[in-house]
Amino acid sequence: MSVFTFGETMVALRGDGQLKLGGTMTVSVAGAESNVAIGLARLGHPVHWAGAVGADEAGELVLRTLRAEGVGVTGSTCDDGAPTGLLLFEPRLPGVTRVHYYRAGSAGSRVAADDVERAFTSFLTAGAGAASDAPRVLHLTGITPALSPTARSAAERAMELAADTDVLISLDVNFRSRLWSTEEASAVMRDWAPRADVLIASDDELPLCLPEGSPEDPALRAEALLEAGAGEVVVKLGAAGATAYTLQGELHTPARTVPAVDPVGAGDAFVAGYLSALLDGSDTAGRLDRAVTTGAFAVAATGDWEGAPTRAELGLLGATPGTVVR
Repeated sequence: MSVFTFGETMVALRGDGQLKLGGTMTVSVAGAESNVAIGLARLGHPVHWAGAVGADEAGELVLRTLRAEGVGVTGSTCDDGAPTGLLLFEPRLPGVTRVHYYRAGSAGSRVAADDVERAFTSFLTAGAGAASDAPRVLHLTGITPALSPTARSAAERAMELAADTDVLISLDVNFRSRLWSTEEASAVMRDWAPRADVLIASDDELPLCLPEGSPEDPALRAEALLEAGAGEVVVKLGAAGATAYTLQGELHTPARTVPAVDPVGAGDAFVAGYLSALLDGSDTAGRLDRAVTTGAFAVAATGDWEGAPTRAELGLLGATPGTVVR
C-alpha cells in the first residue's frame, strides 16, 4: 500500500439550479480524503481509505464507489447508530457553487482513534513481510478534526502512529468555515502543521498554521513553517498555479490553462497529483507539474473526483484543441 487515509465521505447530491426551486439532482459521493484516494488510484497507486459510513444504503454507495475506483476499504467501519452524511451542491451563479452540509452526528463524524489504529496497524503488520503492503504516506486534512472530538482524536492518533513508524505525513489544511471557526482551526493547525512532512495549503490558509502577528508574505510564512519542523510547504494559488517551499529554496509553477467547468474538487486533485509524483520519486518541479495537471483535469470536468485522470491521460492537456484520439 502506498497511501493510507481516512475521513468523512458523504453521499453528494448535485442540483441543476437553486435548491429552493426544485429541479433534478445527480447522485454521487464526495469527501476530501476519498477524492484524493480516487485520484491516486487512477494514477496507479495502491491506496486505502479507512473512514466510517452508516449501515445504510448511502454507506453502501460510498463503499461501492470507492471499491469500483480501486480504493481499498477493508479497514473502514459501518456504524449502525448513525447515518452516512449528506452533501448538497447548488450552482447559484456561473462559477459560483454553494455547498450545504448535513453531517452533524453522522457516522463519519464518529470515527474513533481505536478504529483508525486498528486499520493502520493491520497494514503495518501485513507489510512486515512485504514492503509493498505497508503504507508509505498517511494523508490527512483539516476537515476531519473539525467534525468532532473523536474524529480529531483519531487523526491525532494516526499522526502519532505515522511518526513512530517513519510513514510520511501529508496534511492538507482544507479549512471549512461552515465546520469550525478560524480560532478553532488555528488551535489545531498550529500544532499539526510543523509535524507534516508535506504541508499543503492555499495562500489564505497559511495564517491558520502560524501564531498571530506572523509575516504576511507567503514566502516568509512558509519559511517560518519550515523552521518549525514542516518538511515542505506547498501553497496552492488557484489560477496563478502553485509554489513549493523547501529548505533548498522555492519553486513556482503556473497553472495549466483549461476551460473552467467546475472548480469543486480541484484542490484534492492537486494533492493527488503532488503525492503521486512524490511516490514516483520525482523532484519538486515534477511534483508541481503533475499537481497542476491533475488539478486542471478536475476544473475541466463536473464533479468532485469524476474528472481525475489516469496515468495514460496525463498528456492529454498538451494536445492541440480539436484533437481526436483514435
